[in-house]
Amino acid sequence: MVVEMKENGSVALAAGEKAPQLGVKRGEPTLVPPAEATPTGEQYYLSNLDQNIAVIVQTVYCYKPSPPSPSGGGGKDVDVAAALRDALARVLVHYHPLAGRLGISPEMKLTVELTGEGVVFVEADATCDLAAVGDLTKPDPAALGQLVYSVPGAKHILEMPPMTAQVTRFKCGGFALGLAMNHCMFDGIGAMEFVNSWAETARGVAELTVPPFLDRSVLKARDPPVHTFPHHEFAEIPDVSDTAALYGAQELLYRSFCFDPDRLERVRGLALADGALGRCTTFEALSGLVWRARTKALGLAPEQRTKLLFAVDGRRRFSPPLPRGYFGNGIVLTNALATAGELLSAPVSRAAGLVQEAVRMVTDEYMRSAVDYFEATRARPSLASTLLITTWSRLEFHGADFGWGEPVMSGPVTLPEKEVILFLAHGKERKSINVLLGLPATAMDAFQELMDEI
Repeated sequence: MVVEMKENGSVALAAGEKAPQLGVKRGEPTLVPPAEATPTGEQYYLSNLDQNIAVIVQTVYCYKPSPPSPSGGGGKDVDVAAALRDALARVLVHYHPLAGRLGISPEMKLTVELTGEGVVFVEADATCDLAAVGDLTKPDPAALGQLVYSVPGAKHILEMPPMTAQVTRFKCGGFALGLAMNHCMFDGIGAMEFVNSWAETARGVAELTVPPFLDRSVLKARDPPVHTFPHHEFAEIPDVSDTAALYGAQELLYRSFCFDPDRLERVRGLALADGALGRCTTFEALSGLVWRARTKALGLAPEQRTKLLFAVDGRRRFSPPLPRGYFGNGIVLTNALATAGELLSAPVSRAAGLVQEAVRMVTDEYMRSAVDYFEATRARPSLASTLLITTWSRLEFHGADFGWGEPVMSGPVTLPEKEVILFLAHGKERKSINVLLGLPATAMDAFQELMDEI
């Protein structure tokens, strides 16, 4: 892929360009079952919040070589793959549904067949040093994809295991851990709790800091289902602006925009400037800004309805709150709707205010209503004329210390859909946010100009 550095620190690359060759050679995939006997022959219940987002999420953690630590980790001579494999087998005793396979329940919902087969595990070697990977804050899915294992020929998620792991060793002694995990198994918080538990196990910690709570029936639908909200997150919006033609005619560019603390404060200042909002969080201001800017960059017709979707962590918003260590999706999608004309004829405060209202809407009753809505309709959120913001800025990626110290780099491999924008924490103190998105070439140029003004 061709990466282009911009003067303001943003990074661009074109989809379809040849990726840097890391010289990765994979061994044969093997299975890592739980180290002890776990329940088998049953179906593991997935809640309605799990059903909505059954997509594969790929992440990579990169580690530099380090001298041996008192706990026994680290050092070039240590068999990294064997250590990670052994710890994975032991942590799967606690997270045993990950060793199963996806299936369909009698109610025609996604479920996990508790087969105990194990996680697919692949060892690989690269012909280069870790430095060749580059910066994980820059979008380069073709290159990073070499560090994650995907099942060849799999046509849908039922042909993919809930999780695969690939350990890639580099010539310098560093290594990368690439994970492909189905979002139906857990949200970002749950995924990080699992990875951190795996890391604790590798370090020889006697008891997990956050043991998983496996019973997802706490989020079962009410009987009968009662949806008390309209749930526009599922609404299909006509594409009267014909953006499909724009996406079809032009190459897709990915670009990353870094908002340091000073720039984030300027964004909040824009949202508060006209006094329409008494207060505003960084997330609300930044979400409103990029929603408005993307709408303008795409040249949407004034009458075009546009939808913003984003996830709110419902763990503490449920009544009672979800148990600590809840193993599953505790996030609920909320939404804001506006026409392009409404967004662009008003200041940033209008878009930020709509985001703020969407956050406030997420109460226990709203979330129960969303669970019941799926039970009654089996609808899934539509991405037509939609922007979906995914926030990973609060996830503790840097806490995944398997005995070789914290990862020197970590993050996602790619954006799952063209409608998705990702917010990633950036910098050593994680006070900056990288905004990663993909747009058709002309729209990306227009979006760049809008970002340059901030």
